[in-house]
Amino acid sequence: MILLYSALLRIYYLLILIASVSNVKAKQWIRGRRGLFKRLQEQIPSGEEIVWFHCASLGEFEQGRPVIEAYRTQHPTHKILLTFFSPSGYEIRKNYQGADYIYYLPLDTYRNAKRFLQIVQPKAAIFVKYEFWYHYLQALHQNGIPTYVISAIFRPKQIFFRWYGGMFRRVLRNYRQLFVQNQQSSDLLRSIGVTNVTISGDTRFDRVADIASNVKSLPIVEAFVATDFAIIAGSTWPSDEDILAEYAAANPSIKMVVAPHEIGEGHIQEILAKFSALKVVRYTQTSPADAACAQVLVIDTIGILSSVYRYGKIAYIGGGFGVGIHNTLEAATFGLPIVIGPNYQKFQEAKDLVDLKAAFSVADFAHLSDILNLLVKDSVMLEQSSSASREYVKLHIGATQAILRGLA
Repeated sequence: MILLYSALLRIYYLLILIASVSNVKAKQWIRGRRGLFKRLQEQIPSGEEIVWFHCASLGEFEQGRPVIEAYRTQHPTHKILLTFFSPSGYEIRKNYQGADYIYYLPLDTYRNAKRFLQIVQPKAAIFVKYEFWYHYLQALHQNGIPTYVISAIFRPKQIFFRWYGGMFRRVLRNYRQLFVQNQQSSDLLRSIGVTNVTISGDTRFDRVADIASNVKSLPIVEAFVATDFAIIAGSTWPSDEDILAEYAAANPSIKMVVAPHEIGEGHIQEILAKFSALKVVRYTQTSPADAACAQVLVIDTIGILSSVYRYGKIAYIGGGFGVGIHNTLEAATFGLPIVIGPNYQKFQEAKDLVDLKAAFSVADFAHLSDILNLLVKDSVMLEQSSSASREYVKLHIGATQAILRGLA
């Protein structure tokens, strides 16, 4: 099984290498790891007390960020090493001020894991949510380095709970403690003999609460919305934008902010074309005065969506017509009722919000139109959904402190 795992990783590397000829993210993935060990040796002095945090991508970083920042406050003399697997995390957060060293994670091979730990020599390692790299976890265990996973969530279909998942079940025992989001995760782990488990909740609640208390002022968005009813469509994909454009065209009195997941120029132009029947402006190419006269505002930059939500009455969160929805909590913390596509079952917070009638899943344009019209016209329903969203976030704050207490 170990040989198969290692072979599959090498095949994965080869495929990324081939894709890097034409794919930007694949090229970043390869280029970011080139000469990495040399940089580690040159830039990380020996003898430092280093705590290593690893995140797969940007979403996991946002999940781990409250713990990173709280840990830094509690242990100001420790140095923080932050690694990413994906370019979508590293390229956006490579200048993050909350860490002392930020790198890509070398591919999970026996030699890479051994060499990485010889250079870094962390006093502890903390993985966020989904990262279960076999060779790194084995090397950490063999070197006696306390290792944790935080905000983890486990489901019955994962490899750990399959008959052929013995190698991965064993590696879970290399963690000193697994901090999981819910009771189901704890029960699943205990069913395979993993008992070093703490139900701490989801640190994203702490993160979005912090965002809400430190929200940015956005004059262009403020002028665009003014006193009108606004829908904020966040992290959208083309399938989301198709039905949103149809709804906007049928409801010209309602303003709409569209913040796509991908902001490449080609995609932005596609969005502008879809909404071309209306007056549409781009965030980076407009002024408050011009934005005030538009019906659709396209956010063509990154880093502001979490603050945009404060200006809306309803949020539409994209991704639900694809592999899964994006972050619903950033909208919920501002008390916005949330509309999502049908593929949300992998996300506990989305299921909870739907059960609370703080979120509504739609299957097509007709369903979207019905739900949005109900929320727009029924002020009581709107307020009840809004209150349910806000209270849901408030009730789940506190995971960060629970984790910090357990990081011995």
